[in-house]
Amino acid sequence: MSEDRKKQVLNAIVKHFIQTAEPVGSNTILISYKFHVSPATIRNDMMNLEREGFIFQPHTSAGRIPTDKGYRMFVDEMTDHEAARKEATKALQKIQGEYKSQKVREHLYDAVSLLTRATKLVSFATTPDNPRTFFLGMSNVLREPEFIQEPVRASEVIEVLERSDNFISTLAELEIGETPSAFIGEENILEQIQSCSIIVCKYHKEGFEGYLGVVGPKRMNYPFNMALIEEIKKLLEN
Repeated sequence: MSEDRKKQVLNAIVKHFIQTAEPVGSNTILISYKFHVSPATIRNDMMNLEREGFIFQPHTSAGRIPTDKGYRMFVDEMTDHEAARKEATKALQKIQGEYKSQKVREHLYDAVSLLTRATKLVSFATTPDNPRTFFLGMSNVLREPEFIQEPVRASEVIEVLERSDNFISTLAELEIGETPSAFIGEENILEQIQSCSIIVCKYHKEGFEGYLGVVGPKRMNYPFNMALIEEIKKLLEN
């Protein structure tokens, strides 16, 4: 048995066991790791590795699993630590990105919740994983006199908000800047929400950006709502 192939077979056994927690048989090693030798050769190699104390058979008719000595050889002589470092860094960056995105969503939810409570309107934000928008205060639309008198119009507004892809497309066509802007009635582009006004601005948080704003009847307190959005944006970004 060559030293190179011994390490290759042991390397395959350790890696497979790490991934599956199942004893490894010779056929699995041969097929999964593409050894260009006969099954008998692999079986013989495994017997030698077992004799030398690198692997053992946990019970009769089972495959083999690494011993402490086998793990030690794997760590000291067969591991590409530089490749492992790159893989670990990549995995950590992905987790950090997901964590940051999750925290931004949590902060956005708090911001939108504050906005809804303060304005008594429908408040919204686009999330870091665009194209998604979440809304709070949908029931506020239904309480407004305009929509109590015209429930069909209210249902149209809610339908637009529930189809967030259409709503985001509308926002993308508006000239939205860093400070809150009001888009009144027909300025909203989508016919179904031209009975409403939108006040919206861009936010920036942890490398992400999106929109934050409110939707409500044209009969709204524009200066008050614009000031609220500006203040809540500051809270969000800080």
